[in-house]
Amino acid sequence: MFARLLPKEGRFFDMFVAHADLSRQGSRELAALMSNLKEADTRVANIETLEKKADKITHDTVDLLHKTFITPLDRDQIHQLISTMDDVLDLMEDAAQCISLYDIRAVTPDACALADIGVQCCDRLHMVVSLMHDLTDTGSILKICQEIDRLESDADRVMRRGMGRLFRDEADTRQLIKMKAIYELLEEITDRCEDVANLIEGIVLENA
Repeated sequence: MFARLLPKEGRFFDMFVAHADLSRQGSRELAALMSNLKEADTRVANIETLEKKADKITHDTVDLLHKTFITPLDRDQIHQLISTMDDVLDLMEDAAQCISLYDIRAVTPDACALADIGVQCCDRLHMVVSLMHDLTDTGSILKICQEIDRLESDADRVMRRGMGRLFRDEADTRQLIKMKAIYELLEEITDRCEDVANLIEGIVLENA
């Protein structure tokens, strides 16, 4: 009972929002890279910078978690949420670096579509994380989480379509292997966004 009366550390929510904003920026950098491979060096460097900033926020969040007596959410929920959010930018960095390392000279429309869906997912992640400060707008939070789920399903369909075209039309085996890896990373970005949305959905329902 006494613990409920103590002030709770609210900076966790600010850290979630800051992290989500970096993912939102990273998704735009990745989509820009996909649309113009000539800017690969600049875009990859930008994503790497964003990823390092996100790592710092993740580290600071975990550090604050260890130092905080009363947390606004369950400790495991905070740790799991920031860790899963960090996975999103890690995958963006992986995808960008693979495009550079594999010396990709051209990408398919399906790959660009997957990157665009990633942007939409990250925009919504930022929106929903920004609503978590008081957890009172349950309807809006759950609606955005459902939109992320729908976008992840859209990404699954785009990936299946893209893979089909790739195996049907791509004669260069090396290019096929490279693009298959890129498709999988781009789709996994949306998977991790859905994982974050599912975590937030559970947190909201538990605290409603």
